Amino acid sequence: MRLLVTNDDGIDSTFLHELVHALRAAGHSLAVVAPATEQSWIGAAKSRNRPVRSAPAERGLGCPTWIVDGTPSDCVNIALAHLLPDNQVAGVVSGINIGCNSSLAFILGSGTVAGALEGALHGLAAVAVSQDLTVAAYEQLKQCGGCPDAGLLAALRASAARVAELVPELIAQTPPRGFIVHNLNCPYPTSAHTPVRRTVPARTVLPRLFGPQEADGVHPFVFHFGENISPTSPLTDRAALDAGMISHTLLDYSRLGHA
Repeated sequence: MRLLVTNDDGIDSTFLHELVHALRAAGHSLAVVAPATEQSWIGAAKSRNRPVRSAPAERGLGCPTWIVDGTPSDCVNIALAHLLPDNQVAGVVSGINIGCNSSLAFILGSGTVAGALEGALHGLAAVAVSQDLTVAAYEQLKQCGGCPDAGLLAALRASAARVAELVPELIAQTPPRGFIVHNLNCPYPTSAHTPVRRTVPARTVLPRLFGPQEADGVHPFVFHFGENISPTSPLTDRAALDAGMISHTLLDYSRLGHA
């Protein structure tokens, strides 16, 4: 299966590299087109009002690799139109994102989900993948410049291997031009036996992401997960993660507006 892989954390993200290694180990033929720099929480933005450049890159991934100085949506759009025009791509896989993309508040703004969505808008099967982290694991990762410690790396590799098993099945069951994104969130840690559960996005209210204006006029960004107001059923993505399960949410954009 030939797959296009992208992400929103940038070309040098270890989380992207481990996904690529796992997909290649599973026998898939890949091309990687990823942003030059982190593009988290940028949603489906496209760089309309500035020049966007692409360039071949060597990152030791064992497959054709390019960087694009734009968004995840830019990457997929440019890749399918210009970098891989003669290749039959079966689907787009976006991730692995650093941190979960669960609940409406995060799915709708996610650059990772948007990278997959751009593939769906081209009529392709699409999978978005994110790795949940504890606050401590996330802080340690940032302090080390994105290099995971041994424990996190082992957990990440387990998630990547699990995803590599799931991707062919998800792509095979997606109808052409179905406008569907499979949104996977892996718990921390994930193992080879972690169960997968179908979920719906948790309903979250997410106000006040910016603090009061400071002396220099800046409103500092203040991260939090918001208030979860989900009913007890059906099972939500956040509840699945909290229970140590892989969350699989089917984002069927063709159903928007239907009763």
